[in-house]
Amino acid sequence: MRLINTVDAVGHVLCHDMTRIIPGKEKGPLFRKGHVVTEEDIPLLLSIGKEHLYVWEMNDNMLHEDDAAAVLGDICTGGSSSFELTGPKEGKMEIIAAADGLLKIDRDRLNAVNSMGEMMIATVHGDFPVKKGDRLAGTRIIPLVIEKDKMDKAKAIAGAKPILSLLPIRALNYGIITTGSEVYKGLIEDKFGPVLKAKMDEYHCTLTRQIILDDDMEKITKAVLDLSSECDVVLVSGGMSVDPDDRTPGAIRNTGADIVTYGAPVLPGAMFLLAYLEVEGRTVPVMGLPGCVMYARRTVFDLALPRILAGERLTASDISQLGEGGLCLNCADCHFPNCGFGK
Repeated sequence: MRLINTVDAVGHVLCHDMTRIIPGKEKGPLFRKGHVVTEEDIPLLLSIGKEHLYVWEMNDNMLHEDDAAAVLGDICTGGSSSFELTGPKEGKMEIIAAADGLLKIDRDRLNAVNSMGEMMIATVHGDFPVKKGDRLAGTRIIPLVIEKDKMDKAKAIAGAKPILSLLPIRALNYGIITTGSEVYKGLIEDKFGPVLKAKMDEYHCTLTRQIILDDDMEKITKAVLDLSSECDVVLVSGGMSVDPDDRTPGAIRNTGADIVTYGAPVLPGAMFLLAYLEVEGRTVPVMGLPGCVMYARRTVFDLALPRILAGERLTASDISQLGEGGLCLNCADCHFPNCGFGK
């Protein structure tokens, strides 16, 4: 930063806002910090009494904050049509969703760039659905100018793959197996099916068939196999506890499915089961859903479902990482997903 004559400031970067005051009419910035002075700006600066300016000296080895923010925006999106970039404005670039989808963030590479200092990328939480037009991230550098070498290093650390990606959430066909002798015998009304249908309707999924069974392990196993040949996703409701009459986990295991987890560090939803069944060259997710999904507004099902519909094959590690943020506070006014649940 150095002091120069205003008439010599063309091409230099202002270090602070330049305020113009017109008594009774206006008080505000004529030029903002970071502005690159042009020939046309000189008379305006002189008109507000600025005969000298503090500026950053620019050279071929330096990038202006706007240009650096654009570099960070490209690191995040790689030019993908899934995102729109707005700005840069006053040194900041914003990243907007250009479509609905599931936001994925490479957290390790995001942290690596943010750990370099003098630059930042701030995002919303990943692994959640977003809508077209949602703000997803913002980028900027901390100083007004930065060495090109540092931005080149950031690009090298981030690698060729964008830090952000947007997966389409697919409208799949699904089947429901409702278990429980009390429902099967008509002693109580099935309340689980309508709840699951409403949740699947949020993603425009289509119910192929619902089967209601008593607690017969062999029948449940057969129903899972039958529906998996017809559907993209199979949901099995009820019978998920350790009660001797609850047979769902064993029935799913007997299909030969790959059991990812029986149990999740999430409340509500600790008795959640996730498995994958290979059927005629297809991989069909099978979810065993505990009773809380029927009565709690948001559960582990709401965390896992959009990722599965986006085509992710969840692992045991993915499930275990839900522990931090896995406690729903059952707020009187539910603002999910704009809350800490699942984050």
